[in-house]
Amino acid sequence: MEIPNQYIKNIYTVSFTFLVILSLFFAVKLLAEFRSYGMMGSSESNTITLSGHGEVQAVPDIANVYFTIHKEAKTVKEAQDAVAVVETGALEFLRTKNVAEKDIQTSSSSFNPKYEYTNSPRILMPCDQYGCPPNPGKSVIVGYEAYESITVKVRNTDDVGVIMQGLGGLGVTDLSGPNFSIDDEDALKAEARKKAIEDARTKAEALAEDLGVRLGRIANFSEDGGYGGPIFYAKDAMLESSTGSVPAPAQIPKGENTISSNVTVTYEIR
Repeated sequence: MEIPNQYIKNIYTVSFTFLVILSLFFAVKLLAEFRSYGMMGSSESNTITLSGHGEVQAVPDIANVYFTIHKEAKTVKEAQDAVAVVETGALEFLRTKNVAEKDIQTSSSSFNPKYEYTNSPRILMPCDQYGCPPNPGKSVIVGYEAYESITVKVRNTDDVGVIMQGLGGLGVTDLSGPNFSIDDEDALKAEARKKAIEDARTKAEALAEDLGVRLGRIANFSEDGGYGGPIFYAKDAMLESSTGSVPAPAQIPKGENTISSNVTVTYEIR
């Protein structure tokens, strides 16, 4: 049976039209891919980068106090025993102030010999036109020094002045602090970060409106967190060893600590 020529022509026409439509579809899709690639790859012309800052203030709920015990003696054992006596008294005092053992930490402990330089008996040696030779000497051990440094975390910050005053009267060598801080900062850091992101987006939306463009997805993000707060040194909380007087416990202001977050956000624009 012979197929009519008109039928064959119709098949060719439909096939050609289909191929044209298919070619146009792929051409449009390829062009869109190229444009998308260009938008993602060109950070200068197709993205905008803004910074944002957020911060949260909070009253500190812990205070760190630091002290060192330093003793000298003829032998290592005697020096270490002298340190232990002061340490025992300090730990007992801290227990009476409801400071938990887990909040008392020895940060360092050491001992080392103490030297003195002594001259040897002069050896008779002839002098010349340049003078007499120096008298030889040597360093000798005359005793030992023992050190122990301890960090105390005070959770009841209202007791800091009393605690520092008490420690100052127990024979500690160096007493410093308090360093006020916040025990659990994660929630505050998250809040500060959220504020920083909102700040960056507000700036980006305003800039996009001025440029006559629309914000797209976030292409890049980075954060630089910060923590700040006052550090107070309560020298008045210690006993005056020279006079033997006992001052009233110092009232140490806690102030507020600032948890901050700085973010940088890059938006695609279209």
